[in-house]
Amino acid sequence: MSRKKVVVSLGHDALGYTTKAQRDAVVKTAKALADLVEADYQLTITHSNGPQVSMIHKAMTELRRVYIDYTPAPMCVCSAMSQGYVGYDIQNSLRAELLSRGRAVPVSTILTQVTVDPYDEAFYEPTKVIGRYMSREDAETELKKGNYVKEDPGQGYRRVVAAPRPIEIVEIEAIRTLADANQVVIACGGGGIPVIEQQHALKGASAVIEKDAIAGKLAAELSCDELIILTGVECVYSDFGRESQSPVTSMDTEKAREMIAAKEFGEGTMLPKIEAALEYLGKVPGGKVIITSIDRVKDAIRGKAGTVITAQAGQSL
Repeated sequence: MSRKKVVVSLGHDALGYTTKAQRDAVVKTAKALADLVEADYQLTITHSNGPQVSMIHKAMTELRRVYIDYTPAPMCVCSAMSQGYVGYDIQNSLRAELLSRGRAVPVSTILTQVTVDPYDEAFYEPTKVIGRYMSREDAETELKKGNYVKEDPGQGYRRVVAAPRPIEIVEIEAIRTLADANQVVIACGGGGIPVIEQQHALKGASAVIEKDAIAGKLAAELSCDELIILTGVECVYSDFGRESQSPVTSMDTEKAREMIAAKEFGEGTMLPKIEAALEYLGKVPGGKVIITSIDRVKDAIRGKAGTVITAQAGQSL
């Protein structure tokens, strides 16, 4: 019997926020991922990179300030760097954990590019804050370069970049080949490296892609049986953060849209995850989405924790 194919999306809690914290966090994360392998899942893993790409961007900017001969690294390069070192930590920790359990399963990281539309509205209203706090003088320099900045009163200014929608996963065939061979694949890290197609060339874009958006697209492209989104809470809640807060253990896509219309989900937290679920289930109506925390994923795949989202009865492609 073939394994269930699943895309697992890792949030910040699975990786930590600093280089050392990440090394420690992925040891725990590897155990949860290895549990899924032992439960007969073929894993394609994607992950967040917000703290990591901000750290790299800040470091490269400061390097340019100290050594003027260095060229500041563009966002696309910072994204590629974060994919590489986050993937490195995950694949080595997971490989070691699987070997300790007697499972010699290949684990690979694919540096992944994702095309975006240069006319996406997100480029006209950037929202993603990255990098260090700057002085007014530095902020004015960024503005002269054509970049966007945002002021945090009392703290300074920070650069803001766009978060356009993903169009195509450039390396999807390589990812699919490894997944079909029952290998563990780490891909589309941080949403993928955003690129704009110009004739035969791919030009890096000054942007980031929501990792939840790419998780839904990746699961759909691979026709996965399940999409598992790991986040900082055990499940989806209605009235989150209020006294009336209550867990939502299951919903269909119709209910999910009703909750979106009622503004039940935080724009930068749960909403992108629900939208990713809708993206995936719209293309794979027989699939299933699980949203839970990394601590409860083993229980969630057994129906004992988390939130399960399925397509509305009768939904088709």
